[in-house]
Amino acid sequence: MFGALANGRRRQIVETLALQPASIAQLARDQDSSLPAIHRHIVALEDAGLAQRRKSGRVNFLAFDRSGILAAQGWVGSFHAYWGSGDETLENYIAGIARADGFTEGKTL
Repeated sequence: MFGALANGRRRQIVETLALQPASIAQLARDQDSSLPAIHRHIVALEDAGLAQRRKSGRVNFLAFDRSGILAAQGWVGSFHAYWGSGDETLENYIAGIARADGFTEGKTL
């Protein structure tokens, strides 16, 4: 998912689809891209769980698929317990290590 969103054009497509579904032809026009070029981006977004395709007659429509975002959100959230509060800074961490090792303030590590 992060790899798919690393591309600016794909981020723009996701932003468009998050507001409302669109046809592939409409996305190509909006992005000023050829159909083959936009198709490659769409495949990457589908693989990442960020877009889903539905066909109606001869027209392919895309909609935002939130499963990729939810998976990433869950992964990032799993680290929340390790982040601590906003008061725990690198300086506090280093000071804690220094105290544990018997260093006093004013001495360098």
